[in-house]
Amino acid sequence: MAQVLPIRLYGDPVLKKKALPVQDFSGIPALAENMLETMFEARGVGLAAPQVGISQRLFVAAEYLEDETEEGPEADLKTRVKELYVMVNPVITYRSGQQSITEGCLSLPGLYAEGAQRDLQVRVEYQNEKGEPKVLEAEGYLAVVLQHEIDHLDGILFFQRMAFADKQKFLEEHREDLALFQRQAKAFLREEAARLGQAR
Repeated sequence: MAQVLPIRLYGDPVLKKKALPVQDFSGIPALAENMLETMFEARGVGLAAPQVGISQRLFVAAEYLEDETEEGPEADLKTRVKELYVMVNPVITYRSGQQSITEGCLSLPGLYAEGAQRDLQVRVEYQNEKGEPKVLEAEGYLAVVLQHEIDHLDGILFFQRMAFADKQKFLEEHREDLALFQRQAKAFLREEAARLGQAR
């Protein structure tokens, strides 16, 4: 049964690291299943491996049906899935156009900002959870999601894609929130270190 993993918050060093290519695919299907479960639980559209503390080039993403179910916006997101993606070792091989959009991130919960620069269309070459080569051409919102998640694999957060003035404004406006995330990230790492120490 899939399990929900802790999502790492802004301030966790793993979010700044460039993730390593996946070479051994034996554990990828189980990891991807856990990441999808975590993404659904957090009501997200994408989740990269570094966001669950694993510095590997892997992310999951979902396209959802536009209409809300009768149960309302808090209904199980799984009932609205149009398409699921597991992308390993993804590389953007084509980009077209640029737009300024509003973005958020599960590692900065509740924070959104306008001004991130994203391409309108992308082509991504990747491997699936079995290591098979795949290609996906995407546009619009899905293209933005793919770029956001691939950035995570390179240690880049969405506000780093904003113009300097917009980025500084975001950092200033959300200074208290960001400081809280950093404290929570440090506390989690201390707890993890203590737990691992006890397990030895």
